[in-house]
Amino acid sequence: MLSPELALVLAVVLAAFCVGGIVVSVLYARVGQRSEADRRIAAIAAWDGPAGRTGSSDESRRKRSIEATLRNLEEQQKAKQGVKPSLAIRMRQAGLSWSKNTYFAACFIAGGISFAVAVAIFGISPLPAMGFGLAGGLLLPHLYVDRKRASRLKAFTAEFPNAVDVIVRGVKAGLPLVDCLRIIATEANEPVRSEFRVILDDQTLGVPMDQAVQRLMERVPVAEANFFAIVISLQSSSGGGLSEALGNLSKVLRERKKIAGKIRAMSSEAKASAGIIGSLPVIVTCLLYLSAPQYISLLFTTLVGKIVLAVAAVWMGFGVLMMRKMINFDF
Repeated sequence: MLSPELALVLAVVLAAFCVGGIVVSVLYARVGQRSEADRRIAAIAAWDGPAGRTGSSDESRRKRSIEATLRNLEEQQKAKQGVKPSLAIRMRQAGLSWSKNTYFAACFIAGGISFAVAVAIFGISPLPAMGFGLAGGLLLPHLYVDRKRASRLKAFTAEFPNAVDVIVRGVKAGLPLVDCLRIIATEANEPVRSEFRVILDDQTLGVPMDQAVQRLMERVPVAEANFFAIVISLQSSSGGGLSEALGNLSKVLRERKKIAGKIRAMSSEAKASAGIIGSLPVIVTCLLYLSAPQYISLLFTTLVGKIVLAVAAVWMGFGVLMMRKMINFDF
């Protein structure tokens, strides 16, 4: 026999299932199937016109080809999103010809230097100094590669609109796309010159032009390279005026550059304020140490003072990171 409480619970569950089944059976025509109006709209949208009107068939096929190409590119980009680049790819994007052994040797050297500085200059005992050496060995080469990578991507973004203009003028003059790329690979500034030389090398080895340009996005992960790859892929698959498409792309790239300059100008005041706020505690501490060393020396000589300094440094770090997050704009 079931207890009264369990019987009540089972009765409530069965009642809920019954009510849900009734609701689904009543609203099934709207939930499981499209309405008649939706079916008619879909049929009209899919209709290509009478059999006698064959002039728009090429345009519709081209439109479907463009949509399929964009869908494939979007799926490829979604598959690559969220995947962090490996160490070899990051060093390649930074323009470094290091191998993994070279990177690990740099980590070992940076760790040894950090350990020596902690022991010799700051007078830290060897055991805590090993922590400083480990942190320096892991962080310093990583930060160096990231800085080189960011500067190289920035230089590519600044030079890339000029390369697109060269292609536009060359195509309008009647030159093939390959010859325009060859001009860029010999005359442009770094790092655009080396990246386009890689595109030509890939095509020489038999890689199609659209795939060779798509590899540029993997080597230089910036929005400008992505736009260029999309334009070349669409032109290769569906045809169309390449000079007009690349001319529009050049205008878009230059407008993005103008917007970036406006953002830097508008955020310069906030950056200056953040710099003043972040440096003010350090400046005040130095001035107090110069004017009244007995007053401020308690922070460096007592245990409570050192704890206060450590907590203040942590909270100042949080504040600086928060201000940096607020004044950096993505567009």
